[in-house]
Amino acid sequence: MHEKVMRYIEKPFIKNILIMGSGTAGGQIITILMAPLITRLYGPEAYGLMGIFISFCYLIIPIAALTYPSAIVMAKDDTEAQGLANISLRVCIVVSLVTSAILLAFSSFIGHLFHLEKITSLFYLIPFVILFSGYLQIIEQWLIRKEQFLVSARVEVLQALVLQGSRLGIGFFQPTSFVLIFSWSLGQAFKAALLNLFSHYAGYNRISFSGETVATLKGIAKKYKDFPLFRAPQILLYSISESLPLLLLASFFGPASAGFYSIGRTVLNVPANLIKQSIGDVFYQRFTVAAKNDEDLPLLLVKASFLLGVVGLLPFGAIMFFGPYIFVLVFGEEWIVAGEYGRWIALWLFFGLMAKPSTVALPVLSAQAFHLIYTVVMVFIWATGLSIGAYIFESEQITIAIFGISGALMNIALMIITIYICRSFSRQGR
Repeated sequence: MHEKVMRYIEKPFIKNILIMGSGTAGGQIITILMAPLITRLYGPEAYGLMGIFISFCYLIIPIAALTYPSAIVMAKDDTEAQGLANISLRVCIVVSLVTSAILLAFSSFIGHLFHLEKITSLFYLIPFVILFSGYLQIIEQWLIRKEQFLVSARVEVLQALVLQGSRLGIGFFQPTSFVLIFSWSLGQAFKAALLNLFSHYAGYNRISFSGETVATLKGIAKKYKDFPLFRAPQILLYSISESLPLLLLASFFGPASAGFYSIGRTVLNVPANLIKQSIGDVFYQRFTVAAKNDEDLPLLLVKASFLLGVVGLLPFGAIMFFGPYIFVLVFGEEWIVAGEYGRWIALWLFFGLMAKPSTVALPVLSAQAFHLIYTVVMVFIWATGLSIGAYIFESEQITIAIFGISGALMNIALMIITIYICRSFSRQGR
């Protein structure tokens, strides 16, 4: 029995998942252990302001390089992958500069609209966060291409230790939203620097950002044009949809309400990220290879989705049934509302977890146009539901409930449609 288990673990796909999972788990365990202390120091309003700031950043970060880094894993050789890295970095610099210009013109208006006057001056950190996050995407995708999952795992643990430790230490003397926001912003740069250092030490940081001619880069950019044309708009829309609840809560009910949502989402992101990131990155590489080798893609997709459902049932199920009690026990009485929010967020994230393999499979299936259309529909449904909750019912609870239920239904639909696309893709391949 022991020998069978060891042979199963030694399979590359399972081994890589365990490596990525160990790193992500280490980082999330550190976050969980320090969260009860940190939340008691800073309070809902500080968390709400940080959550809104991060939401603004994540409207742009996923498309900072127009998703060209995602194509690095799929490139036919390292020369082409380095060309994609070069294109990604150049695009990211331009996006960062454009963001700076927009903030110079509209930062005061944005601060007033979302009651963020306390942190308006910190908006100017956003272009730097975008730049470092874009570079981080490039390094991460290069390491995935090289199957150097151990490097990423080590960095996850070290970054979490430094980030949460600094928040806790400074929070005893200065528990403000400024500390939370500034530490998170520096954390992005710190993680990029660590990945660069560790990958260079391991001998896999061979990305060259120079040498290719403009004509060569144009050819590579054209070859992978589906990414900026379809994947980037889809991810932008998805980022907007994910930020909608927090921004709407801040606008209608104030930063404290946004803080309850933010901590609820943060806590539930622990199991979600632990499972999704480790399996998602490995599955993307595995699915790409399977598509090239004409393997049974629908079966691979169904197995991965089912596995994620089984793994996620316990943590998300616990929050769905006992959310308020768990939040009060762990974070204190003032966070009971976050537990109520957490029930509906858990429902959405559970099915989002199961749909993760479908999401990462779509680029490989050349179905990014569909993913864009799907995301447009999803944003429309979420925006309509959130507006009904805020404008008609004027209830935070109903607003979050509509968001969670509609998100769960949309993820179920995504899985079903992606399996159908897989079957069509496999038939065309044969």
